[in-house]
Amino acid sequence: MVRHLRAEAHAGRMLPFVIEYQGRLVGQLTVAGITWGSMCSGHIGYWVDRSVAGRGVMPTAVALVVDHCFRTVGLHRVEVCIRPENTPSRRVVEKLGFREEGLRPRYLHIDGAWRDHLVFALTVEEVPEGLLTRWHQRRSGNNPKDTPRNTT
Repeated sequence: MVRHLRAEAHAGRMLPFVIEYQGRLVGQLTVAGITWGSMCSGHIGYWVDRSVAGRGVMPTAVALVVDHCFRTVGLHRVEVCIRPENTPSRRVVEKLGFREEGLRPRYLHIDGAWRDHLVFALTVEEVPEGLLTRWHQRRSGNNPKDTPRNTT
């Protein structure tokens, strides 16, 4: 697996990352399917150890990687495809403000069957301040977009 990840990364089609928390490996995140040209996009997949779930580890990791993809790598769009019943993974993209785009029927072959996936996406224009900054603002309750404004 490591050889495959390295080869794909070397070819510019994938960015594999490990996630450490308090000095130990707790997860993995990969930007795969990187496409250049007029598309400039990739899709993100991730997993995290249950012992750290709910602590903001995965949303922070996704935000850091999205910022890297947009600001350093030069991607325009990132997608995350999630099985509809995977509530914890859906919560990650909801916390970060990914836009839900729809359902991909029978999208991936998992556990012996073709499984539906919901598609969530972001483009660079949607997070001019950076996704990590937006995530920190949402966590602290200081998101200007979430604050009611007097328009009179």
